[in-house]
This record gives sequence, structure tokens and C-alpha cells, in this order.
Amino acid sequence: MELIIVTGLSGAGKSHAANCLEDLGFYCVDNMPPKLMSDFLRLAEDKGEFGKIAFVTDVRGGYFFGDLNAALDELKSAGRDYKIIFLEASTPVLVRRYKETRRSHPMAPQGDIEAGIEKEREKLADVKRMASVVIDTSDLKVAQLNAVIKRFLSAEDKDSFTLSIMSFGYKYGMPDEADWVLDVRFLANPFYVPALKELTGRNKKVRDYVLSDPKAGKFASRVTGLILDLIPSYIKEGKYHLTVAFGCTGGRHRSVVIAETVAERLEEIGRLATVKHREL
Repeated sequence: MELIIVTGLSGAGKSHAANCLEDLGFYCVDNMPPKLMSDFLRLAEDKGEFGKIAFVTDVRGGYFFGDLNAALDELKSAGRDYKIIFLEASTPVLVRRYKETRRSHPMAPQGDIEAGIEKEREKLADVKRMASVVIDTSDLKVAQLNAVIKRFLSAEDKDSFTLSIMSFGYKYGMPDEADWVLDVRFLANPFYVPALKELTGRNKKVRDYVLSDPKAGKFASRVTGLILDLIPSYIKEGKYHLTVAFGCTGGRHRSVVIAETVAERLEEIGRLATVKHREL
């Protein structure tokens, strides 16, 4: 039996993920109390009707959600294999989504959405670390989210390893979600070129300026090669997702160019890489 557990931040797209899994033939149970997972799986096996099951579980379960770690331990003890899909998004995006839907956040019934989101992040920190894949939906449309999930579960990509590439500015703090943090401040800074200062790394002029330094292309190639070399070792240790963050001073020029370049090189050889520019 193929088992997927979908969890993550409220408003990050878990219902869309469940719809995608249903389209892929999964029997989905939303807002599942973790303590009932094993019982449900035994029942499903007795009936013999479901080969693929997905549970959506999150803080909506209140007191019951606290049983998740114990429920996962029980699944492991029973020899059941499972994958955890964890969905998240930036705080400003989540706040906007809640304001658009006019729904209250489950951890902020009195209306302080931002405080509820941060409280939820803390509560979900442990399960996020256990996730097989972490998907940031901040910049993803539903079709793109579906594509990420399908790729993750694709039979053609047997190791199901996914990559997130991001850029950030050191002056605004380090990214907590990054597994690797790489400093690209050794490259010439377009910020000091008047014609480029107000542009970003997505602009061709800035990109050409940064990549005109031979060190930039060589650095991107070596990082890409290192990622590819280490993926099998991560998989061996049970990790199916890697977040690589490139940092420059402001997070708008050099780091953006290198992040885009590495992601493009990964995708050229068939590796899925989602890109996020934190400061843009």
C-alpha cells in the first residue's frame, strides 16, 4: 500500500494537494486524527479496496494533532512505508490568502493572522524536519503545485528527490529553511553600477554583467555538480528534499542570477528545481 501524509501550514495549499492526489488515484482522508491512521489502514487492508491512501492532517485537529509523532512511530513499528509532503508559504502570502478568503486562521481565531502563522510554524517545526519533500507554494499556481507533486511521485523518477533553490540577502538575515547556504558576495556587485542598481537579477543586463565574470559560471557548474553527486547519499539517509540558498548583500542581484543559473542547469539534465527569491 502506498501511503502519503500531507501536512503543513494552514493556507499553503493542502486541499489542492489532496485534489491532485485524488486525480492520481489516491483515496484521500482530510483532517485525519493521527491516532486513527493505523486503524484506518488495517480496515482498508481488510477490505482490500485501496492501494494508495493519503491522509491530510494539520493543526485543525487541535488536541488530536499532538498525536502525530506517536502515530508516525506506530507506522514505522508496523513496517509501513510512508512519505510526508509538507506545504508552506511565506507569511505575507499566507496573510493575503486568508484576507482574500475572509476565513479565520485555526491558531488565530481572534483575528491576529500573522501571530497565528508564526505559532503554527513553531508547532510544525518537528514534522517539517521529517518531511520527504517540502514545497513552498508562495509563487506556485495550482497547476505548478500539481506538477511538483506528480514529479515527486513519478515512477520515472524513482528516487523522487526534489530541489528548492533560493536567493536571499544577508542584510535581512539567514534563511532558516536552507540546508546549504552559499555566499556569492565574491562576485562583482551590480548595485554599484548606476545603470544596473535599480534592476534585479532577473534582468538580462544584470545577468550578463554577473556571468561575465568567469568565476560565476564556474561556481554555478561546480555547485550543480556537487548537488548531483550528493543526491544518492541524501536518499540513502532517507532525505528526499534539499534546499540550497545563495546569498549576497541585498538579495536582489548576484544571488538571484546564480540561483536562476543553477536551477536552469539542474532542469536541463532533468532534475526538478523550484526557485524562490526571498527579497524580490
